[in-house]
Formats: sequence, structure tokens, C-alpha cells
Amino acid sequence: MSSSPVTTWSLEQTSPSDLLSAAAPDGDDVHVVRAEVPSPEFSRFLYASVGGDILWIDRLSWSYERWREHLGRPGVETWVAYDRGTPAGYVELDPQDDGVVEIAYFGLIPAFRGRRIGGHLLSYGTARAWDLAERWPGLPPTKRIWLHTCSRDGEHAMGNYLRRGFRLFDTKVTEEPDAPAPGPWPGAAVPTP
Repeated sequence: MSSSPVTTWSLEQTSPSDLLSAAAPDGDDVHVVRAEVPSPEFSRFLYASVGGDILWIDRLSWSYERWREHLGRPGVETWVAYDRGTPAGYVELDPQDDGVVEIAYFGLIPAFRGRRIGGHLLSYGTARAWDLAERWPGLPPTKRIWLHTCSRDGEHAMGNYLRRGFRLFDTKVTEEPDAPAPGPWPGAAVPTP
């Protein structure tokens, strides 16, 4: 099987003042809501729908129980952007040790990309990472937020992170197998907006 180099960039914020918020899209059509009831079915739908065309594959083999355990951990939150009632994308927050929060997953379903929803969702999700401990007694206050993106992600991902005030702290290049993107299901086409 052939392989290609993949660059992974890790970025961080170390203060709430680092966040440079994006404006919400025009109109009242986009809302961001926390999925407060852990739902493996819904989270797997978001994961496969957002990442299916950019090779998010690590969680596709997770069992229902593994999803349930992950989502039930204190402080794990899923924030979903809705456009006129339809899920458009999400951000998943994953608290780690000592006040560190990872933005574990962030992205939009392909049909919703390029519509200014991503900057707004990332801003909103990052702000929720900074105030995570206010919703979860027992978690330490957030001191640092980090995430990673790679050269297989959308072409605007890195620019969005930098515009929101994230700073690069690490870069790695690895060889990864070439594989077709799984899509949200086999044979799915990417609709045009």
C-alpha cells in the first residue's frame, strides 16, 4: 500500500484573552447548542458526517459502549451548530489533567463549509472550553486549550485556528497510508450548498 507524508500541527491558547472571536453568520439561522444528553448514536453521526471526507477513521471502529464511556466522562462536552434546525457541525471538548482542555474534534459537515459557520462555532467552542469548570464542579479552572490539525483537514482549518488566536507549538510529519475517504457512509456524495 502506498503512503504520503502528513503534517500535523498542534496549537494552543494559554489565556482567555487569547481568543479572537469571529462574528456570527448573518441572520438568525445559526445556533450553537450543547448536546447535554450523551448520545453515542448522535456523536457517531457527527463524527462520521464531519470527518468522512477527510479521513477521520480512528473512532469508526468504536463500540457503542466505548462511545458511551467516553461521552460520560466528567467535562466531555459536545457543542453542535445548527443551521435552520439541521446539524451543521460540532466541537468536542475533552478535559485533561491540570486544567488543560483539548478541542478533540471540530468541523463542519461538507454542505455547510464556506458559509462562515466554522469561525463562529470555533469561537463559541473555545469560549466554552475556557469556562468548562463553571459547568463541572470538581474540574480545575481551564489554564490551557490545545488542538491539532493536519494537512488532510480542510484547506481553511489552519487559518481559522490562527484567526481565533491559537498559536503553533509543535509540528510533526509522519508517513500515513493512502486510503480512500470513508464518507459518512460508502458512496456518499458531497452535496453542493
